[in-house]
Amino acid sequence: MKAFVMKAIGQVGFIEKPIPRPGPNDAIVKTTRALICTSDSHTVGGAIGQRENLTLGHEAVGVVHEVGSNVKLFKPGDRVLVGAITPDWGDPASQAGHSSQSGGPLGGWKFSNTKDGVFAEYFHVNEADANMARIPASVPDEVAVYCADMLSTGFMGAENGNIPIGGTVVIFAEGPVGLMATVGAKWCGAGLIIGVETVPRRQELARTYGADVIADFSKEDVVQRILNLTDGQGVDTAIEALGTDTTFQNAIKVTKAGGTISNIGYHGQGDYVHIPRVEWGVGMAAKTITTGLCPGGRLRMERLLRVLEMKRVDPTLMTTHTFPFEQMEKAFEIMDKKMDGVIKPLIVF
Repeated sequence: MKAFVMKAIGQVGFIEKPIPRPGPNDAIVKTTRALICTSDSHTVGGAIGQRENLTLGHEAVGVVHEVGSNVKLFKPGDRVLVGAITPDWGDPASQAGHSSQSGGPLGGWKFSNTKDGVFAEYFHVNEADANMARIPASVPDEVAVYCADMLSTGFMGAENGNIPIGGTVVIFAEGPVGLMATVGAKWCGAGLIIGVETVPRRQELARTYGADVIADFSKEDVVQRILNLTDGQGVDTAIEALGTDTTFQNAIKVTKAGGTISNIGYHGQGDYVHIPRVEWGVGMAAKTITTGLCPGGRLRMERLLRVLEMKRVDPTLMTTHTFPFEQMEKAFEIMDKKMDGVIKPLIVF
């Protein structure tokens, strides 16, 4: 089969690989649609170290090609969604309620980290009964694929944010994850949603998905703007959806005492992120910092697919480009360099 891989840090391309085979509890999926994520760029840039000929990608849907002897819920021909995070469900961390951390910090993140990812004609799924979900007939592949990561991670940002009904929320960066965090904040009952973004198309989408106000960091001091919008109190919840030291610090600065900073950004550069001491209340302002890795698992995926089946949200508004798998190198470059107004590129197999 053809696979799109990280050959080394800073190098990508196609190679031929054998079609994987399933273990007793596993499945092999024939890929039909995939999405490129900024974290794929972080990986190629060296954020998690050297990898050699590692198949990239963690967002995909497809058709079951083969299942192991112990798989009970799926059969060849089933159309399925696989979460970006595929935990080991018997691990103590999973039993403690932290399945994304099974096997160690970030241990549920296997695709394009500790095993080959989904940018291939076929991919392997561990613990298939627990990590795949059947896609409803009314949900097209190009819609369902957004559940793998963008909806799951974005909604987690709101879920972890302790948003009170009628509360105030700011989302730092309205990329795909931030946009879905905006939807999540709206559904959690936020009374005022502020999006921090400078790209006009992303600003427009943020408003479409629920942002009441846009603060543009290229034109204004966003910290002061957010404080002005909240009568100097700060927000109940700040969602950091970019993964930079500056936005993380700003999230703390604009959160009121007793509020929550929900970090869902991938901090892929630098050795440290910094906490502003005074705005943190010199460590005693009761500001909670929550973090999390995209939730995975069949139950989570089934719930997200139900949201799409009921047409609660249309994630395809974020699809700015569509490429056949054969043009993966071009698609990856556009996403990596943020060219041509890209938000999310869809890959068709």
